[in-house]
Amino acid sequence: MSKIRVLLTALIAASLVACASVPYAQRQQQRQQAYNASAGAPVQSFRLILSGFYSWEPLSDTQLVIYTQPTRAYLLDVWPCTNLTFASGIGLTSFANQVQVGFDQIFTGRGYVPCRIKQIRPVDLAQLKVEKEAQRHVDSLPRDSSQPASASSSAGATETH
Repeated sequence: MSKIRVLLTALIAASLVACASVPYAQRQQQRQQAYNASAGAPVQSFRLILSGFYSWEPLSDTQLVIYTQPTRAYLLDVWPCTNLTFASGIGLTSFANQVQVGFDQIFTGRGYVPCRIKQIRPVDLAQLKVEKEAQRHVDSLPRDSSQPASASSSAGATETH
C-alpha cells in the first residue's frame, strides 16, 4: 500500500510540474524575444568593470545576458551550453578585462564543458523596457451597453432592489 501511495504522489507531482512549465516556457520565450528585439549590431568585445560583472540572466541553452553595470547589458550567443538555464552561478573568462567573441567562454559549473561565445550584442535597456511593456499590453473592450447588467453577472448571483 505504501509503494502505491508514493507512486501516486510522484505522478501527481509530475503532472503539476508539467502543467506549471507551460506558462514558464512562454515567459522564457517572451523574455528572449524582448532581449533579441532590443539587441544592437554585433560587436567583437566588451569591457568588464572591476574584473567582474554586475549580474546575468540565462535565456536559453544558447543565450544569456550579462549586465556589466545596472545600466549596461550584453546579449551573448554561445554554443549549446549544458546547465546554463539551471546554473546558480557562472564564470566568464576575459583577458585584460576584455571579453571577446571566439576566445572567451562561459563556465556553468564543475564537470560541465565551457561554452564558447559566438556573438556579442549590446542591449538597449530603454528599448528593452518598451518591449517588456508591449508584452504586458492587455486589450480591453468596452462593455456592450445594450445588454442589461444582470445578464453579464454570474448565473448563481441574485439581484436585490
